[in-house]
Amino acid sequence: MKRAVIISLILVLLFSCSACGKESSKSPDLEPKITQMKAICELAVMDCYYHDVAKVFEENASGILWWSKNKHFWIEYSGIVRLGVDISQVTMTVSGTEVTITMPAAKVLDCRVDSSSLNEDSFIMAADSAEADADDTVKALGIAQAKMEETAANDKTLLASAQQRAQVLLEEYVNNIGSVTGKSYSIKWIYIGEGGIQTSTEPEVPLSDTGSESN
Repeated sequence: MKRAVIISLILVLLFSCSACGKESSKSPDLEPKITQMKAICELAVMDCYYHDVAKVFEENASGILWWSKNKHFWIEYSGIVRLGVDISQVTMTVSGTEVTITMPAAKVLDCRVDSSSLNEDSFIMAADSAEADADDTVKALGIAQAKMEETAANDKTLLASAQQRAQVLLEEYVNNIGSVTGKSYSIKWIYIGEGGIQTSTEPEVPLSDTGSESN
């Protein structure tokens, strides 16, 4: 569904630009634009859904001396992690029919626990646990969110799929510009890793039309 929306955006961008060249069926002055590429990357994100359990343990949480109790409970939750590329790092240059695109590695853009997934049954208290309060719930959700983010950030396969998703759509955009203008563009990809360091000039993930689907 999201892929169809993005492709529709690409077509709208192409038609709106080509409308300026009404004097001919082709628009030779039209070429790929970095602002439109950034807009495509902003939409080409992957939403990954997680379901897990977060554990909270606090020693001697209540009482005094030998009457103290530990606080021990679990919270079952669902959450969403959004993966994509940092559009501020996407750059593009055009030299004739050669387009050079700098593509940053995908990363976690957003992470949140789905509050609608929480109910009374989501909280499981240990039999001998001290009572939990609202602050404990906030702490548990913080642990859950951090765990989701860490899991997603270490999932190289998902991150590669998110990068590929943006890359495929950018390639489609450039090729569609070529179709409108009658040009045959070649694309050179430059990949950058953490800290803006160039890592490769060869595709890290094969380009295809069968990238990972997301909602």
